[in-house]
Amino acid sequence: MAEQPPLHRLYRHYSELPYSQRVLYTMTLLVLGLGYMFALLYIFHTYAGRGTGNKMMLSYEDLVVAYSGSGKGSRLESALRGPMSNMLPADETSAIIAWVQQGSDRAKYEKDVKPTIDKRCLGCHDGSNPHLPNLSSYDNIKKVTEQDTGTDVFTLVRVSHIHLFGLTFIFFIMGLMFTHAYVRPVWLKCLIVALPYVSIVLDVSAWYFTKLFHPFAWVILFAGMLMGASFAFMWVVTMYQLWLSPPPAMVAERLGGDTAIIG
Repeated sequence: MAEQPPLHRLYRHYSELPYSQRVLYTMTLLVLGLGYMFALLYIFHTYAGRGTGNKMMLSYEDLVVAYSGSGKGSRLESALRGPMSNMLPADETSAIIAWVQQGSDRAKYEKDVKPTIDKRCLGCHDGSNPHLPNLSSYDNIKKVTEQDTGTDVFTLVRVSHIHLFGLTFIFFIMGLMFTHAYVRPVWLKCLIVALPYVSIVLDVSAWYFTKLFHPFAWVILFAGMLMGASFAFMWVVTMYQLWLSPPPAMVAERLGGDTAIIG
């Protein structure tokens, strides 16, 4: 077996850290893991079934419809069938969709649609939030009954900066804890630290490109899976080496065989 390169002078394994720092890492991992799980559930709920109607699976077609539109129905119809599907009773949703498909007649709006919109939607869509469609009048609703072209560019810009900042902080924290892990070869460890950032850039960039060329939706799927796999690998390795695995031989040798450091 080839001889391993010596440990870097600044490298500290988890077994060399004080217990207070190890507990801090552990609690951070638990909360981040819980948060990541809820984020995945939210993404699944938001996008699954947008293109195929199958809410039990997130597919390529769902992402194409979400980012570039169906090219058939209206934005309002896509929202009612997708992320807003649980906000209205099924009969009221069907009535609004039928009104849209029949041409969005104003008289029928005043009689059948407006009462539902006023009751169910205006709490959020009253025009006070510039990032949500304003549904407070017929003219405003008419704008979202036009052909569905997917998420608009300015919404993507708003969500992009949130993702870029938020995920960068999350993976900085994860990566910082993971740097204490003993993983060889070192280039593999560096690759694992870098992969989430590559995934973030691929994911966000593909949102825009999917509007121009649908196959970029595969990049969104691939980047999301790569990001999730990186998170899971760093989480499991960090938690395992924090508490369950014995210190590597090179670390134990450096400590003179005494790894019970308490601080």
